[in-house]
Amino acid sequence: MKNIVILISGGGSNMAAIVRASQQQNWAKQYNARVAAVVSNKAEAQGLVFARDNGIATEVLDHKQFDSREAFDARLMQLIDRHAPDLVVLAGFMRILTPGFVSHYEGRLINIHPSLLPAFTGLHTHQRAIDAGCRFAGATVHRVTAELDVGPILEQAVVPVLPGDTAELLAARVLVQEHIIYPRAVLELVKG
Repeated sequence: MKNIVILISGGGSNMAAIVRASQQQNWAKQYNARVAAVVSNKAEAQGLVFARDNGIATEVLDHKQFDSREAFDARLMQLIDRHAPDLVVLAGFMRILTPGFVSHYEGRLINIHPSLLPAFTGLHTHQRAIDAGCRFAGATVHRVTAELDVGPILEQAVVPVLPGDTAELLAARVLVQEHIIYPRAVLELVKG
């Protein structure tokens, strides 16, 4: 069985979209793949409730309990590796990962970013797209590298920036597309 481990920090809507797709498309039977665990750095992350309700193992590792980013990432790797991951999926995991962590999961670590990379890496992507006068925005699924938001692109979705858009309105339209392209990208990777 190919194990997928998903990392979240909050509501986990992209994680939920991946779990629902895996259930609806019967990934376990069709592709010998499953979401094996959901890990959060925040005990109050609402996505953990969804995961538990769907019979998925959950783990919490509070980054505030560690003296350094390296110490947290080292312990996080141990925790993830207990689930023998074939793929580690960042789904709103709000931590910048150390080069050692990224190297450990090289070729098995992906993320989704709410812009059409390479444009607007980092935070506040929707407001920055509006401020720049962009006519289109979107989301990108990419492989994670040591440099933030620059790994090879796996999937992208485009949405129009509409007159009068706020960052919140644009974010909501982009999120709809994220829920489509992220499960699709994960499935393509587990299919090989």
